Amino acid sequence: MHPAVLGLITIVFGVGGCVGYFYGANLFLDKVLYPASGPKAGRNINRANRIRPWVFFGPAILALGLYLAYPVVATFILSFQERLPGDAHVFVGFENYTKMFAEPKFAEAVFNNVLWLTVVPAAATGFGLLAAQLTDRLSWGNISKSIIFMPMAISFVGAAVIFKLVYEARPEDVAQIGILNHLYLLSGGAEPQQWLTIPFWNSFFLMAVLIWIQTGFAMVILSAALRGIPEETVEAAIVDGANPFQIFFKIKVPQIMGTIVVVWTTITIATLKVFDIVFAMTNGQWETQVLANYMYDKLFVAQDWGMGSAAAMIIMLLVTPILVWNVYNARKEMR
Repeated sequence: MHPAVLGLITIVFGVGGCVGYFYGANLFLDKVLYPASGPKAGRNINRANRIRPWVFFGPAILALGLYLAYPVVATFILSFQERLPGDAHVFVGFENYTKMFAEPKFAEAVFNNVLWLTVVPAAATGFGLLAAQLTDRLSWGNISKSIIFMPMAISFVGAAVIFKLVYEARPEDVAQIGILNHLYLLSGGAEPQQWLTIPFWNSFFLMAVLIWIQTGFAMVILSAALRGIPEETVEAAIVDGANPFQIFFKIKVPQIMGTIVVVWTTITIATLKVFDIVFAMTNGQWETQVLANYMYDKLFVAQDWGMGSAAAMIIMLLVTPILVWNVYNARKEMR
């Protein structure tokens, strides 16, 4: 069956199944289990309303337990085991973690993840905030926002393929299709560069892909936050003689700091888990390894389930505090 047809069938039956379940559940509660008629109508309505949220949340809780909680527990157990021939497992304690910490590739992955965490959230949030502020001043601001947000509709692999073409290098006597090498040669460069093979700097070329994608997300959220700032505070600052830079940095930014933190931490979580971009563009070669790609290499290439699971637990350990902090700030912002 063609993948497009399969996807369409999945959407139709998935959405139709959800609609059918909620409609049927309501019908069963209100007409069969607790009918809103007769001498006990009031009591039945109250009981139905108490049960209704659990009927709706039940499938979601079950799915989360099956597809999230169980894999986490299973991965945690596997990280303390070694897989033997015949699919047998033996408990080895912290040996997988010890071997992983001693590997140069793991140290490289940690260093690169720290580099990504330093650059990507700051750059994406900064560019998003700048775009949100500037597009609100334009008459065609909505069109520009749509263009900036468009990369969010592209998968990470699709974006990686696009940027791989941007960085493409061909022999010097052949016309360049990579725009970066074309500009490099026009500016007086001696020969085309293999940008993705240059250690250290190639990580920044990879980061550009994620920054390009996440800037649109940051812009949309921060634009809504900027529009929610009371006009009275801005007008009072103008009356007091504040210039546009002072209004932006001393009046607007402090009032949306909570939203900035939520956006920053959300992009940080996406950065910690980055895999597709590195896998599609370099596969961790030329000193571009990151934790998620390291985990994939151990699990599915080396078939070392113990060390792969240990790497997965390290990623989860790094993501969880940021996720908790993000939820806390989101709830605080709502209050």
